[in-house]
Amino acid sequence: MTLNECVEALRAHDDFLILTHTRPDGDTIGSAGALCAALRRVGKTAFLYPNPEITERYRPYVEAYLGDQTAGGYVVSVDVAGEEMFPKGFGGKADLSVDHHPKNPGFARDGLLLDGEKASCGEIVMEVIEALAGGLTETEASLLYMALSTDCGCFVYGNTKADTHRAAAHLIDCGADYHSLNKALFRSFSFSRLKLEGLIFSNLRSYQNNALNVAVITLEMMAESGATEDDCDDLASLAGRVLGNRVSITVRELENGKSKASLRTDGSVDATEVCARFGGGGHKMASGCTVDCPPHELAERLRSVVEELWPA
Repeated sequence: MTLNECVEALRAHDDFLILTHTRPDGDTIGSAGALCAALRRVGKTAFLYPNPEITERYRPYVEAYLGDQTAGGYVVSVDVAGEEMFPKGFGGKADLSVDHHPKNPGFARDGLLLDGEKASCGEIVMEVIEALAGGLTETEASLLYMALSTDCGCFVYGNTKADTHRAAAHLIDCGADYHSLNKALFRSFSFSRLKLEGLIFSNLRSYQNNALNVAVITLEMMAESGATEDDCDDLASLAGRVLGNRVSITVRELENGKSKASLRTDGSVDATEVCARFGGGGHKMASGCTVDCPPHELAERLRSVVEELWPA
C-alpha cells in the first residue's frame, strides 16, 4: 500500500478504533495518539483502544483519546508487528496497518503501509497526517516526537539516521515540546527505577571481551527495588552501555512463568535471526521474543545462538 492509498482509506471512513501493541512503548502510543488527534481534526470520530497495559508514564499523553469501546468502527493498528501483538482484550481484526517492522506479515484486511527503513512508526504517521490534514498541530508534533525519540533512544540507537534527525527537526519546527519531553522521558526516573538499575548493573554478565553483555531482571529484583511496570521503560538499553558493546541481551521474568527477551546489536549480528529461533522478531538491530522458560535459562539459550552467529 502506498501513502496515498492509506490516506484514501482513512478518508473513506468516519469511525475509527486505533490499536496500540501489547506492552506499549512510546512509539506505538505517540503514533496512535497523533493519528487519533488528526482524524478528529478532519471531522472523524476516533478513539484509541483502551489498552490496559498503558503505563502511568505514558497515559497522560493520550488520556483524551482513550475510548471505552473495544470493537466497532474501522480498525487501524499502529506499530503492531503481528496479530499476536494486539492489545489484551481485543479479539477482532485490523482493517488497516501502519508499521515499520520489516517482518510484518500483512495481517490487515485492507492493506499495510510499511517502511522498514524508518527508525520509528511515528515518522510514517507524520507523513500520513500531513497528507491527510495538510500539516501538524503542536500536540500532534509532540506526540510524534515522543514516538520517534523513544524508538531511537533519544538518537543514540543504531537505527538513528540523518532522516531521523531531519524528522525530529521538522517536528520541532511544528511546535513539538521537545524540552519537556526529553526531560520527562530520558532524564526523570523514580527512586525505585534507579534502585532496579543498580541491581541490573551489579548482576550484569559480560562475554566476548565486553562486546556481548547480558542482563537478567527477575521478579525478586523487581520486588527488592520496589519497581513497578511504570519503571520498566527501555530497560533493554542498559546492558549496551558497556564500553565495547556490540550485542546486548536483556531478559525479564514475567508473572506468568514466561520470560521476555530484548536484543540490541550494532548490526554485526542479526537480532531478528536470533529471536526468530524463539518465535519472536523485530528489526535487524532490535528484536525480541517471549518464551515459556526461566529468565536465566533463556538468557543462556540466546547467548548460545548469538555466539554461534558471532562474526569471525
